[in-house]
Amino acid sequence: MNLRPVAAVISLSLFYLGMSLNLPIVMAQQTLGSIERVTPAMDQLVVKDAKIEVLASGFTWTEGPVWVGNSDGYLLFSDIPRNTIFKWQTDGTISLFMSPSGYTGVTYYGLEPGSNGLLLDPRGRLVMCEHGDRRLSVLTEKGGKRTLVDNYQGKRLNSPNDAVLKSNGDIYFTDPPYGLPSRADDASRELDFCGVFRLSPSGNLTLLTKEINRPNGIAFSPDEKTLYVAQSDPAQANWTSYAVKEDGTLEAGKEINNVTDRVAKEPGLPDGLAVDNQGRLWASGPGGIYVMEADGKLLGRLVTGMPTSNCCFGPDGYLYMTVDSNLCRIKTLVSGEAQHGR
Repeated sequence: MNLRPVAAVISLSLFYLGMSLNLPIVMAQQTLGSIERVTPAMDQLVVKDAKIEVLASGFTWTEGPVWVGNSDGYLLFSDIPRNTIFKWQTDGTISLFMSPSGYTGVTYYGLEPGSNGLLLDPRGRLVMCEHGDRRLSVLTEKGGKRTLVDNYQGKRLNSPNDAVLKSNGDIYFTDPPYGLPSRADDASRELDFCGVFRLSPSGNLTLLTKEINRPNGIAFSPDEKTLYVAQSDPAQANWTSYAVKEDGTLEAGKEINNVTDRVAKEPGLPDGLAVDNQGRLWASGPGGIYVMEADGKLLGRLVTGMPTSNCCFGPDGYLYMTVDSNLCRIKTLVSGEAQHGR
């Protein structure tokens, strides 16, 4: 979700006038923000002298980080307004990975045309939530894209936002209207709701719930028995947990934390999230990343002081964060390499 419309307008205006897509600035050990330790448990998760490092800056609105490979691999992340995916390597270099990333049309398509959430399928291929083309797609081994799903019962999806892979190959994803040129009021919108869906490996699409007004980030507990969904509605900014049934559908949702009262006081909304190997949530929200127990109890925050969209764990002991126009990371004492299974 883009919270910086003015900057996005400027960036897109230059892009569509034919200006070159400049690479961002790679930073040298710059830091930002602070660590808020609400309970002593936070000391077991983030070392006391940890800093939020800025790895690179100069983007428009960063989102959807995913780690590819082992500790010598690399990080991919979206810049939604630029319709681009960037690649960060462990030597600190930034390069263009894919452009266009989420919209392949020939006319201007709003403020957020690019890819949003990124993940890897069971074969290690990149799966993209594409705003402009309103689909989930996969990057094939030969370099071409293939559509996984772009409609529900014949009606086009709104703008797939974020997704998570279940160990059986099912992809669970959210579909708010943020990628449509006029968002919820867009004339091209075909669904009259924002859903949470499940896409099976065979291509069957199931609507799991439409009770969340603005579903956004999504993640599983390590045992896959609980699904977490963030809601980025300023009037109901919260996180909901759902017990997952044996057939993969969901029980009734339960709100685990609500930060609506913080929305007017700190920048940002509940957006993307990650779950560590002990089942704790690391979730973007007003002011930064909220670290919570599975029941929503707040342990602490990584306070960035600016809109923060998403995060993911790398295999190198860092939590990588997309923070406004920046790519950041912080050293943690936990891992995100959860072992799935019932």
